[in-house]
Amino acid sequence: MNEPKNYLIDMDGVLVRGRMPVPGAQNFINALKEKKAKFLVVTNNPMFSQADLAYRLRSVGLDIPPENIFTSAMATAQFLHSQLPGGTAFVIGESGLTSALHGIGYIITDHNPDYVVLGETMAYHLEQITQAVRLVAGGARFIATNPDASGPTESGIVPACGALAALIEKATDRSPFFVGKPAPLMMRYAMNYLEVHSQNTVMVGDRMDTDIIAGMQAGMETILVLSGVTRREDLSAFPFRPSRVLESVADIEV
Repeated sequence: MNEPKNYLIDMDGVLVRGRMPVPGAQNFINALKEKKAKFLVVTNNPMFSQADLAYRLRSVGLDIPPENIFTSAMATAQFLHSQLPGGTAFVIGESGLTSALHGIGYIITDHNPDYVVLGETMAYHLEQITQAVRLVAGGARFIATNPDASGPTESGIVPACGALAALIEKATDRSPFFVGKPAPLMMRYAMNYLEVHSQNTVMVGDRMDTDIIAGMQAGMETILVLSGVTRREDLSAFPFRPSRVLESVADIEV
């Protein structure tokens, strides 16, 4: 009767803002550990591995084990393995994505691949995008890790996976299949990874259009925190509501 709830937690805007932890974030994580609650940090960022992200979080003062991190690259790898085990893919992305695909036995190639897989990268190159366009136009199935059109950096926003996916779609007239939030599929994979059920799991996020709608469509309780991009006055623009609205994760009672 008193078992703690399980938590899926967005990273940017929820646990960290830029290179700084959200005040109270480590206390929240500590409370989850003390109550032996199952939790995952669920991020659309496919560039880094679990170990990479754990190291980056630790460098800003957040102690989160690698096994408590789940990325859109991991979800994409699971999806591809379920669709075509041992396949081939042309990949635009960083090591977080390529290592996840190698981990399921995929071969990365530009020679007649089964899939074109688009992720995030530090620098998109026109030659790679042109190759992706030609492969998709030639029949390769088009997968994208996440639909985010832009991402924040220290110097301002940069184009992200969704923006480049739109370019390839426009050039080929072939729509990508997005794996990351707000797709409920990523939530399902994350819950399977934790071995938990939606009825006892909470999604915590700062974005109505990705975190909250993904959690809601997956059947979870949802908590919107106002420490990220969403303001309280923004809620009226959406036809759905989170279960709760709190200032930050510091206000969540585990």
